[in-house]
Amino acid sequence: MTDVYVLSTLRTPRGKARPGGGLAEVPPGELVRQLLNGLAERSTALPDTVEDLLLGCTVQVGERAGEPGGDLARIAALVAGWCKPAAGRAAAQTCVSGINAINTAAARIAFGSASLVSAGGLGSVSRGPLWPERQIVEPTGAVQLGVSADLIATVEGFDREQLDACALRSQSRAAAAWAQGRFDGSLLPVRHGDEIALDRDETVRPGTTAGGLAALRPVFAVPGAEGEDDLVRRHHPEVGEIRHLHTIGTSPASTDGAGLAVLGDAAAATATGLRPRARVVASATATVEPILTLTAGQAAVEKALKRSGLSPGDVAVYEVAEAFAAPCLKFQRDLGVTDEQFNPNGGTIAMGHAFSATGPILLASCVDELERTGERYGVVAVAGAGGAGSATVLERVA
Repeated sequence: MTDVYVLSTLRTPRGKARPGGGLAEVPPGELVRQLLNGLAERSTALPDTVEDLLLGCTVQVGERAGEPGGDLARIAALVAGWCKPAAGRAAAQTCVSGINAINTAAARIAFGSASLVSAGGLGSVSRGPLWPERQIVEPTGAVQLGVSADLIATVEGFDREQLDACALRSQSRAAAAWAQGRFDGSLLPVRHGDEIALDRDETVRPGTTAGGLAALRPVFAVPGAEGEDDLVRRHHPEVGEIRHLHTIGTSPASTDGAGLAVLGDAAAATATGLRPRARVVASATATVEPILTLTAGQAAVEKALKRSGLSPGDVAVYEVAEAFAAPCLKFQRDLGVTDEQFNPNGGTIAMGHAFSATGPILLASCVDELERTGERYGVVAVAGAGGAGSATVLERVA
């Protein structure tokens, strides 16, 4: 098979997913258009040579589906002037959509059906519905993600102090990384009209303290009492009382954002003048039961590492979506991943979860960090709703 390289990465800042958030007024297609234009500034050859644009979208509803017409990836490519080669395809697979788009692009290049593809994800979380009707998902055992996180904490024996420490580390590292400019290489400030709408992740709290986190109240006891805990016990009768421990401080903030990567073979790198930065070593998808969906990213990492022939200790940088604190603690404990390896520049608890954009954003951070430190291997992992997880193993080549 052909070696596949990450040639370029670019992402927006993440804005609070609510009215008044930094990106709430920016249409989804506009986020993608600005990223495409930013990539074209790095290589003017891209608009005429990229063969496809694969875009993961959390859901395909309304303007997030490119309404009317239904293919936001193609519409964004046309508006950006990438109309000659880039067919464009959008796919909705909840939070794993973006990293799956990148893995799909890599597979196409590896098997010779393409030479140069741009892929990534979009999370315009503030601009529409996210979840299917309750009666559709209830038979699967899916519960609110915070309840799932509390279940993991209960089963695995994690206490409140451990959860808070995980969140504090995420916030402290994110604040330090921003102060040191570690995200600058892959960051594109977003414009709205003539003004800069957002130029940094909006949810980072540099002044976070252990005492401040300890003062926050758990937030998922109410949905638990309203039937979610009973649903858990229906599928897991061995579970007794669920300890509701997660707070807003140990949960990821919902954010808007987008991220893209350019992937290609060696010939594409030469044609575009882009330097190969990392090689895609392996990727994997994995599934777990929906009630434990937050552990699916870990399952995908275990599968991808096995395919790559690497052990967890061979990997220097793990960029893992922090879908609440408890799954992070379980990931580190089960795989033997140290604090130094795990999200060295903070994670989504601090900087926000932009759903389908999170995977591409983490991939950009992983490649940047491998280059900064000179380390060899990195892993990106995301868990998605319904029990799905995806992971990518990267090797620095530059």
